[in-house]
Amino acid sequence: MTFGWLRRWWMIGGALALIAALTGAFALRGAGSACAAARATSGKATFYTDIGGNCSYPTPPADGLWVALAPAEYDSGAACGGYLDVKGPDGSVRVKVVDQCPPCETGHIDLSREAFERIADPVLGIVPVSYSTVTSPKTPAMTFRIKEGASQYWFAVLVDNTGNALRKVEAKGPGGSYRAAHREDYNYWLIDSGLGSGPYSIRVTDVRGRSVTATGITMSPGKTQTSRVRLGGAAGVPEKKKVPAKPSPKPTPSASPTPTVAPSATVAAAPAEGVIRAADAGLGSRCG
Repeated sequence: MTFGWLRRWWMIGGALALIAALTGAFALRGAGSACAAARATSGKATFYTDIGGNCSYPTPPADGLWVALAPAEYDSGAACGGYLDVKGPDGSVRVKVVDQCPPCETGHIDLSREAFERIADPVLGIVPVSYSTVTSPKTPAMTFRIKEGASQYWFAVLVDNTGNALRKVEAKGPGGSYRAAHREDYNYWLIDSGLGSGPYSIRVTDVRGRSVTATGITMSPGKTQTSRVRLGGAAGVPEKKKVPAKPSPKPTPSASPTPTVAPSATVAAAPAEGVIRAADAGLGSRCG
């Protein structure tokens, strides 16, 4: 779907002048690459209410928390799908990169209204913030959306719920070998000559080098297909239910009396058993 940029930039311009007088110059990001190491960046934030945008996600995040980046930080779509932790005057919020803000300069992020309300009073219009890239946040299962107009002769896929931004997408049809797709600035990954009629295996690699493969993706243009794998959180973990560990059987007390054991030995044995059980329980918790 197409999203417009119907913003009241004259209001933002006035607010910019005011905030500059109050806070002075902001430190700006030195590089706009989505692969940059996560570190706090000082800047400023505004908000907008028209649902974007340039990353082509068919619906906005369900929690209403998203952000649009300046062109250098949007990086021709390379930042799409990543997350930022944003800290403002009144709190912090985690937002998903879904859009580009063409008029913004590097260091100026444009939040959804819901996100802005988490960090400041919307009446202010613009506030100083610091923000950093989130490393491998936990996300739902990955989804794949074949673009409208795609066919066996032209392959185009949108990948979502990746946690980190993506570095590479490769795909293959039945009996074929993996071929690299190229990303357009609207965040679809294309193989111009197509991959046949499918179904497809799609291998996704994020900016941290973690890879996962989804299989059985069909040529269903315009339909969002949910896979059984996750890339956010623990890479490559399939959607499987955890089987709870069986509790260790309790020792059966002996029916035979042991009058020959000294009372002091009996007292010493009880705490020892308790220590072993606590250690076993701790190990089970770490492995569960």
